[in-house]
Amino acid sequence: MECISLLGNQGPLTPVWVPDETHEAIRDLVRAREVANDGLRKARQHLQSFLLRHGRIYAGRAPWTRVHSRWLAIQSFEHPAQNIVLAEYIQAIEDAAVRLDRLTKQVAEAMASWSMGPVVEAYQAMRGVALITAVTFVVEIGDVRRFDSAPQLMAYLGLVPSESSTGDRVRRGGITKAGNVRARRVLIEGAWTYRFPARVSREIEARLDGLPRSVREIAWKAQIRLCARYRKLVMAGKTKTVAVTAIAREMAAFLWAIGQEVAPAKTA
Repeated sequence: MECISLLGNQGPLTPVWVPDETHEAIRDLVRAREVANDGLRKARQHLQSFLLRHGRIYAGRAPWTRVHSRWLAIQSFEHPAQNIVLAEYIQAIEDAAVRLDRLTKQVAEAMASWSMGPVVEAYQAMRGVALITAVTFVVEIGDVRRFDSAPQLMAYLGLVPSESSTGDRVRRGGITKAGNVRARRVLIEGAWTYRFPARVSREIEARLDGLPRSVREIAWKAQIRLCARYRKLVMAGKTKTVAVTAIAREMAAFLWAIGQEVAPAKTA
């Protein structure tokens, strides 16, 4: 991948990042997995809607667990056609889950030979940034070193407040939502994990193994700050969604900092 600077009549224009063929291929794979994930979600919605229409409501704690699967297995209807519908919906969910799992494994395997693999691993030091979140961020944004500063990256992601100013009056609104939708979405999803107190879980501890000390320190600093900031924003009267969006914005800044510490691997 490379950045190309264009020259115009008014001087140098904004550099344009051009992904290489491998980057585009990995991005296609990640987006295919996203489609599979959407397919699983829709298949589950179809089954839930069917059961709800017939008054079959699962009373358990969480759906799509082993207990929920056993509950689905004992459901039956008087008319044979409805039993066929139930079986088809369940089969559709199982097929979608197999496809999603297959593509997830393909994404994980592709990281071993990809130049951006070390960057993906480093990003996973962050809380709320597991493999899929990290690789999605990388395939959509590329090398964050192309941004001169963290605020520039946050603006590119559309996570900064919009502004409507007239004269001396400055009015700020919601986030601009400019830039890449997928990268912004995964950051906001990951930001929800900062609702809980800072701690290094076993999963995160395993992901920290082998990473540079500087990356581990940035990730822990992010946990301390963002967990406290979420509580502060909520206590100040901000809605949870507004607080989470603010956390996602700062997550981008910490990812930018990690991206300065770990360079992509050199390719032959």
